[in-house]
Amino acid sequence: MEIPESIKKRLTIPAEEHFFAGHTACQGCGASLGLRYVLKAYGKKTIVVIPACCSTIIAGAWPYNTLDANLFHTAFETTGAVISGIEAALKARGIKVKGEDGVMVVGWAGDGGTADIGLQALSGFLERGHDAVYIMYDNEAYMNTGIQRSSSTPYGAWTTNTPGGKMHFLEKRHKKKVIDIVIAHEVPYAATASVAFPEDFIRKLKKARKIPGPSFIQLFSPCPTGWRSPTDKSIEIARLAVQTAYFPLFEYENGKYKINMPSPKKEPKPIEEFLKLQGRFKYMTREDIENLQAWVLREWEKLKKLAEVFG
Repeated sequence: MEIPESIKKRLTIPAEEHFFAGHTACQGCGASLGLRYVLKAYGKKTIVVIPACCSTIIAGAWPYNTLDANLFHTAFETTGAVISGIEAALKARGIKVKGEDGVMVVGWAGDGGTADIGLQALSGFLERGHDAVYIMYDNEAYMNTGIQRSSSTPYGAWTTNTPGGKMHFLEKRHKKKVIDIVIAHEVPYAATASVAFPEDFIRKLKKARKIPGPSFIQLFSPCPTGWRSPTDKSIEIARLAVQTAYFPLFEYENGKYKINMPSPKKEPKPIEEFLKLQGRFKYMTREDIENLQAWVLREWEKLKKLAEVFG
C-alpha cells in the first residue's frame, strides 16, 4: 500500500521498505530489525555481504531473497576481505562508491564472525582504508550454531558451552570491546547503535555514507532464543542496555568522541533492570551482579572522560 506524502513527512525514519515479509527470523529477532533499518537508510543501491550467521538463513534460501538489494553470501571469516574486494572492483570499473549517489558496500556480520573468527579480515579492511561500511550486529554469542559463547558474550551469561547446572559455570570474562579495537586503527568513523533507537541508528548510517573511508557500527541486537527472553521484550531489553550504560551510544569521528545517550544528564539505571528480563543471567549470584555493575560503571566513566578530553 502506498503511504500518503502527508504521513511520510511526519515519519522520523524512511517509509520505504526494502526488507520483505516472509523471512525466517525468530520472533523478536533484533538482527532482522537492524537489517531492515540498514536498507531503509541505504535503499536498493546496496551490496550486502553476509557471512555464515543467523542472517544467512534470515535472507532466505536460493533463489529467493528477503532483501530488495544485491546480496553476497560469504564464508564465516571473510566479511572484511570480501567488502574490500567488492569496493576495489567497483572502483576499477569506474563506479562511484559511498556518497549520496554512490553504491553502498555493506558488511553485515554477527559478533562471532567479527570479534572472533573475522577479526583479521576486519582489521585488514580498516587498515587499507576501503570505502565501505562494516556493521557488527551484536547478539553476544554464536546463535546460529546453537548459542555458544563468543568473545562478545558478557560476564555472567549462560550459553550452551558455559552451562548452568550444579556448578553454574557461567561466563567469567567481560565482553571484548571490539569498537575500541576498531578505533585503534584510527578510522574516520565508528559508532555504537541499538535497535531500540532507530532514529539514532539511521542517522549514523547516513553519516557513515557521507564520510570517505571505512566506517564501523556495532549494533546491539537482542536474541530472544539465545537470551532466554520473551519475544515481545526485545526492544525493552535493548533500551535498558543503553539506559543502564551496559551498551552506551556514542560516535568516534576523526579523533573525536561524542556520547549520544537519550537522557545524557541522568545517572545509569541499575544493571539488574537489564538482567532480570533474560533467563541467560538467572544463575548469577549477588557477587556476580555486583562485579558486572562495577565493570559497567568503570567503562561508562572511561567513555565520559574520552568524550570530555577528545570531544
